[in-house]
Amino acid sequence: MPLTGTMLNKPVLLESLIVFIIVLCVHTVVWDRYSWCAIALAVQAFYVQFKWDRLLQLSGAVFQFRTTANSGLLPASMVIPLLGIVMKERCKAAGIVYFERFGIVVASTGMVVALFLSVIAVGITRPVPTNTCILSGIAGSIILYTMKYSLTVSEVIEVLEVLLIFVYLSMILLYLLPRCFTPGEALLVLGSISFILKQLIKRSLNVIEGKGNPADFVLLVAVAGVVLLGIFFTALFFFMDSGTWTSSMFFHMMTAVLGLGVLMPWLYHLIQRNPLLWLLQFLVQTQTRVYLLVYWTLLAASACMVVLYQNSKRSSESKKHQASTITRKYFHFIVVATYIPGLIYDHQLLYIAAVLCLVVFVLLEYIRYFRIKPFGQTLRHLLTLFLDERDSGPLILTHIYLLVGMSLPVWLFPRPCAPKGTLSGAGALVPYSGVLAVGVGDTIASIFGSTIGEIKWPGTKKTFEGTMTAIFAQIIAVALILIFDGRVNLNTSYAWILGSISLVSLLEAYTTQIDNLLLPLYLQILLMA
Repeated sequence: MPLTGTMLNKPVLLESLIVFIIVLCVHTVVWDRYSWCAIALAVQAFYVQFKWDRLLQLSGAVFQFRTTANSGLLPASMVIPLLGIVMKERCKAAGIVYFERFGIVVASTGMVVALFLSVIAVGITRPVPTNTCILSGIAGSIILYTMKYSLTVSEVIEVLEVLLIFVYLSMILLYLLPRCFTPGEALLVLGSISFILKQLIKRSLNVIEGKGNPADFVLLVAVAGVVLLGIFFTALFFFMDSGTWTSSMFFHMMTAVLGLGVLMPWLYHLIQRNPLLWLLQFLVQTQTRVYLLVYWTLLAASACMVVLYQNSKRSSESKKHQASTITRKYFHFIVVATYIPGLIYDHQLLYIAAVLCLVVFVLLEYIRYFRIKPFGQTLRHLLTLFLDERDSGPLILTHIYLLVGMSLPVWLFPRPCAPKGTLSGAGALVPYSGVLAVGVGDTIASIFGSTIGEIKWPGTKKTFEGTMTAIFAQIIAVALILIFDGRVNLNTSYAWILGSISLVSLLEAYTTQIDNLLLPLYLQILLMA
């Protein structure tokens, strides 16, 4: 038994080492009072994640988490704080005080939510881990002391409100969706949703006519809408059969009521114009946008054809047949072909299109999960072929994670802090973080690792050959971006870009978390630093 535990911990130790290196690399460039907080948080998260791992092995956690991975607390805990810190520095350099303060709030919120999850693990571990308690106490003291002298009273209240939303959202969704998340994934996903909900509430109460980008409001309302819709129908169908025609009609009716009767007026209140008319005018504003929409429609049709073709190959005798890694990576290539033209020709259109696709993906998953007629059962049959070990819960989330991972660098790009539409140096590649890390790196690593890979990284199924080809492919992709996107000017930051790509590729080799989410965010953090 001890040998098994050691073997399980070896990749966790190496994953943690890579995360520590990333944290230190960021703070060699960005060193201030928050650096001490980030390092303290990383040290205590490193120790606490082993407590979470033990709780998962002994089934001692309060909720049912995904069992095919470790807790992932350290890599997930550092994402939001580091993102806030580098955002703060970029906006400080640009002289944008409002978004500098916003970055501080993001970093503080990430630290507080991560610390809360650590305290939960320590609190339910028996016997009480004294040393880990001391470390968590020291880290918490450093973070709270720094927040005391860095945040205004209103900002402290904002952080605590996000924490409160996170607590209630976790209690609801982790109960309703068992085995869909690891503790780290729950921290990252639910923490982000909590922050979005808080921002939506804040902006709804402080609407200034003509101020704010309508695209940002569309994202906030869309995320809040699909989350609330999911919670409502999960609670409702707990008491009634969702697979009947009556329930299906009710689902479609209530979705229309929520969309047209609640979300559209809410969006109208935020952007001060008719959302549907604004969206129509936005989509056909230029001829380039029309061409892109037609091109993306053809790619979406080709993705559907891949799904139907792969299912047609599945014979009745091989119902347990699963699509190969290479087959699943077809969709990565399609997504890369989707995002590259959007990033080169029209960021804003890609931003809105990604939000609309997210809403469609989530609604289709609701239809599949609840078996809503007439397409629910068909979707269940078609998508079963593409399941992997990470889809161990009732929801199929990998395709949604792929879309979100590719879109996050576009959604989170600090436009107000980039007056010319792009950041300088390595930061110019920030919008391409998802394409590089997931679309190119993860795809090439999986294909070459599963076909020609022989030398395995210690304690994992990932191969040295897969990682090296992923790094090489991303370097080629950067060269192509330089050729085709004239706005990208890397100056002399080639060594930093190579180091960032290499670290994120190593993280891909060792992490058992949802790499579609982690990798783009860590690459974005390194490129923005």
